[in-house]
Amino acid sequence: MTVPPRVPEGMFQFTATERADLHTAVMYAFGEANERLETSLTFDQVRERLRAVGFYAPVDDAGLARALGQLATWKLLDVVQNHAGSYATAEEYERKNLQYSLTRRGEAAFAGVQHALAVLSSSGALQTAVLDAIADRLGELGELLKDDDPGVNRRIFTTLQELEGHLDALRNNTKSFNGELQRLMRAEGADLTTFNDVKSATVAYLQEFVTNLDVRADAINAALEEVEQRGVSVLHSRALEGAELPPLQGAEPAVAWLAARRAKWDGLLLWFRPEEGTPRVRQLHDVARRAIVSLLQVLDRITESRRRSSSAASDFRTLARWFANAPSEDDAHRLWGTAFGLTPARHAHLTHVDSEPIPTAASWAETPSVEVSALLRTSGRTERMGRTAKVRDVQALRAERRERARRERAELEAAWQWLATDGTLRLSSFGRLEHDTLRRLLDLIGRALAARPGSEGLRRALTSDGRIEVRLWPPPDGRVAELRTARGRFQGPDYLVDIRFLAAGPSRKVSGA
Repeated sequence: MTVPPRVPEGMFQFTATERADLHTAVMYAFGEANERLETSLTFDQVRERLRAVGFYAPVDDAGLARALGQLATWKLLDVVQNHAGSYATAEEYERKNLQYSLTRRGEAAFAGVQHALAVLSSSGALQTAVLDAIADRLGELGELLKDDDPGVNRRIFTTLQELEGHLDALRNNTKSFNGELQRLMRAEGADLTTFNDVKSATVAYLQEFVTNLDVRADAINAALEEVEQRGVSVLHSRALEGAELPPLQGAEPAVAWLAARRAKWDGLLLWFRPEEGTPRVRQLHDVARRAIVSLLQVLDRITESRRRSSSAASDFRTLARWFANAPSEDDAHRLWGTAFGLTPARHAHLTHVDSEPIPTAASWAETPSVEVSALLRTSGRTERMGRTAKVRDVQALRAERRERARRERAELEAAWQWLATDGTLRLSSFGRLEHDTLRRLLDLIGRALAARPGSEGLRRALTSDGRIEVRLWPPPDGRVAELRTARGRFQGPDYLVDIRFLAAGPSRKVSGA
């Protein structure tokens, strides 16, 4: 079992002292000097650079000297004497003789602080462009390996560096986004409106990412296979030649460089084509799918909670106040019956003799009454139990049903024939019509609007029986149509409508648009 390497003790201690602001500012001053290719700074140069990095707090020479000495004690700064300089006075010698520079540990500590702050301020992302870039770089490496010219090795090195950079971006962004996604799903107590908007946008973002994710993964696998056919060791050796590494004292840089490249390549294989197990890109697909389902469930719970503005406890407290303020005892009894449903029995288990023509959603107040047997109150039964009755004659009931069906069919045919047009006309040409006829007209228009428009904006639709076709065009002038019925008015775009029977049938004569 490999033991994880330990961070040297006291490496980041400068960020947790009483003078952490000064110590951190000094480290930033040396970091900026390294950016300018200045390897060392004198005491006065450190003071000047403090203002450049945004540290304006007053600090005397003794305080700055103690800060530099403390950083040197922590092995973050290296202190050397500048014997090549010329000094006019002893005081100038004291101030300019010593030069400070970052040690390797100091450079690592400064880079760690910068990386930590960057992670805190960054937000993860699932970027399909990174997957496309990985596929492109792998394809480019496959083509470059076909060329044996040594001059191509530099391009192989730079392309390999770009590939590893894209892989690092994919890994880091995915880890950050996954962490933010988990925190989002656990977030509680946030503003519901903002919470709902953020989660809805996240669901859309995840759905966009998983689209064609399998296709991109397959493209990367194909490019990986082509590079492996040429040889991964050949790739790394040619990239090493193109890297032109400088010699280092006491160590061979090529060994560490090749080990780092092999580790990066193994990470690439873990993401897209591992020897065992599921590729991480497939796991990412599953994580995104599960997150979509989880977020949608949370959104449903938020929606349900919005529908109920108060809890059961607050409802009972409100009801108690109403009881306390009831004008009389009779009013309190009525309130009790209304709140808890203690009303006379409705006998909901009884049905009509013929319940088919009665819609299930119809109110009891709008449906005919049901005869209740007098025995129901005394014995709990609707009728006496005796011998089996004779089979009921249903001839009259069947005749009534046939007549009702014929009448409804005739009304439907009349409505369709009234709506049928002789050519194209505007929706406003229908003017005033019956409410049921308007409902059927809107049903036809709705069918047409659900169809995909053609190049000229034409939409076509058929009724369920295929007898009637409706053709719809958008209004060319943006006019608004107004249709009137006995129950009110309907307004909408003044579409151009053509309703026709596919079989021969009469049509309604209406003047054109």
